Amino acid sequence: MDHLRYSGLPFEEQRAAFLAIVPADPLVRDALARARTLDLPGWLVVSGALYNSVWNHLTGKPSGYGIKDVDLFYFDDSDLSYEAEDAVIRRAARHFEGLALPVEVRNQARVHLWYPQKFCQPCPRYSSASESVSYFASKTHAVGVRYDADGQLEIVAPFGLDDIFSFRITPNRVMDNQRTHEVKGRRAQEYWPGTTVVPW
Repeated sequence: MDHLRYSGLPFEEQRAAFLAIVPADPLVRDALARARTLDLPGWLVVSGALYNSVWNHLTGKPSGYGIKDVDLFYFDDSDLSYEAEDAVIRRAARHFEGLALPVEVRNQARVHLWYPQKFCQPCPRYSSASESVSYFASKTHAVGVRYDADGQLEIVAPFGLDDIFSFRITPNRVMDNQRTHEVKGRRAQEYWPGTTVVPW
């Protein structure tokens, strides 16, 4: 049960552990360094590449195990066109060439424009990349990191970090994302047996 050694600890202790583990992972370290030099407005590396890397560290798995891609959010409401976002995505593809995993880049300022058509339900108009994290289907996934102006890693974790360190997938019922929560929960249990999925 040593992989649960940070479970239940105060947030500041979990935060310190998280910020020690994440940048030590080769994949995440490279992704963060490149994201910093890409310098998109309000950028944030989020979700799976982060919490899965913590789980890999705590269970002795190799870097990148069970991770499909790296999610990079940014926020630019100066141009909400598809073409503007597509230009950033293509620029990012060149910038991240050679990274161990693909990087999926999305402008959180325009999610509300395509989300209803794709998921058949409305989506609020976000005011920042950080805000969008709080709408993820599972609270466990709601985590992001970026470098601040002083070069220090800062963390966005609206629901704290205990779900991550407890290997627990907890639903976030702010939107009707039950299916996503359950699919991601099953996948987590396949790669990290013993992960608890809290029912929707």
